[in-house]
Amino acid sequence: MEPEHIRFGGGLAETFLHPLVAVWMLIAIVLLLVLPRHKAIAPFLLTFFTIPLGQVIVAGGVHFTVQHILVLTVLARMAFFRVSSSDRRFAGGFNALDKLVVLWTVSGFLVVSLQWMNTQALIKFLGDLLDGLGGYLAVRFLIPDRDAVRRTIKVLAAICVIQGICMVSEQFTLRNVFGFLGVGSPEMREGHVRSQGVMGALYGGVFAGVLIPLFLWMWTEGKSRMAACAGLCGATAMVIASHASTSLSAYGASLVALGFWPLRKQMRLARWGLVAILVGLHLVMNGPVWSLIEHIDLTGGSSGYHRYLLIDTLIRHFGDWWLLGTRNNGSWGWQMWDTCNEFVAIAVTGGLLTLALYIMILKRSFAAIGNARKQVSGDRRQEWFLWCLGSCLFANVIAQFGINYMVHLLFVFFPLLAFISFVTFESRRAGPEARSWTRRIWRLHPALPGSICRSAKQCETHGKAFSSGI
Repeated sequence: MEPEHIRFGGGLAETFLHPLVAVWMLIAIVLLLVLPRHKAIAPFLLTFFTIPLGQVIVAGGVHFTVQHILVLTVLARMAFFRVSSSDRRFAGGFNALDKLVVLWTVSGFLVVSLQWMNTQALIKFLGDLLDGLGGYLAVRFLIPDRDAVRRTIKVLAAICVIQGICMVSEQFTLRNVFGFLGVGSPEMREGHVRSQGVMGALYGGVFAGVLIPLFLWMWTEGKSRMAACAGLCGATAMVIASHASTSLSAYGASLVALGFWPLRKQMRLARWGLVAILVGLHLVMNGPVWSLIEHIDLTGGSSGYHRYLLIDTLIRHFGDWWLLGTRNNGSWGWQMWDTCNEFVAIAVTGGLLTLALYIMILKRSFAAIGNARKQVSGDRRQEWFLWCLGSCLFANVIAQFGINYMVHLLFVFFPLLAFISFVTFESRRAGPEARSWTRRIWRLHPALPGSICRSAKQCETHGKAFSSGI
């Protein structure tokens, strides 16, 4: 049965804001308005992930979380930003991936609003739209260059260190450091402590697990190894302290994806091989291939069977949700209201169109990374960075089969999409420059391709290196 507290129109009747949170929020707002754009991402994310969602300001019956206020602050700065030929609101322009995100968030908002036709629900959905569309645009605006990309990863590493220390302390004290801000105490499952931190056990563990590839990239860069090492240790601590199969799956998916680096040029074959394996399993198994999920239990107390039923029941009730989603998924079976699967949650609230748009976002992101890697082929540093982005995206996809992405997880997913938009634009711009240098080298030194470069591709790489050196 669906819990009685899950209703629209409820919540706190008055503002609940701790004085320390109020001070921290005001400092962050000032920094967001006065810092250079490429540096403002630091206070934005650091404040966003250290303040619980329960800290709210109630004005006119509308609840504004601290996260809402931070997003609105960035959007206000973006609205007054002066666009120039060399400095746009969004690095590389508003591309196809950005448009898909806009369509996805707007589609979800319109469908779920039509589904409920309720004023209180509409207010709640407007808040979700602010988190989704507003949050994505804010993050995209705050990451305009490669320096901002590196700074964002450093800030995420710092957050993992802070949360990792707090979650490990819960294992011994059974008290949440953030308890005075209204966050719950650690839970017990199968005799193990599940630390909560600011985000909760499952969300905090997934947040950390999907970031492993980015920290490993920063380590291999050699410029920020201390921050990378701290991030890796903090993230690992968070995953272990969360004691959740989904967290461990995200962590493992990160490592597995990174392990395919030697096969990066044969990924088309690998993808079709995976499809063939899944089809073969579906034909020979007693149940559908998605029933494999119920066998994933990495902690001894996993609810994999429930996650399998979510997918299976969603498929069986396709006629109930494909057009405008459904409000009655709770009647499909035991605890079917608990949509702890991002794809199921999107389908139930937004229907088939919104689900298709979300899958297109993932497809477009993977394709953009793959195309960019081909464009910089031969530059191992750029290839490795793109591969780490792809590994992070893959880990997010795997995690989404075991959890629905609430606000905190959206804001680890949105920076990744912003990275992909910027880096793929950078790769496209580098391609013509590299080919130009290739032509110039051949023109000035006709014998060079045959004597030094074994191929045109290698000569192109030399041209890029020469260009960057200048």
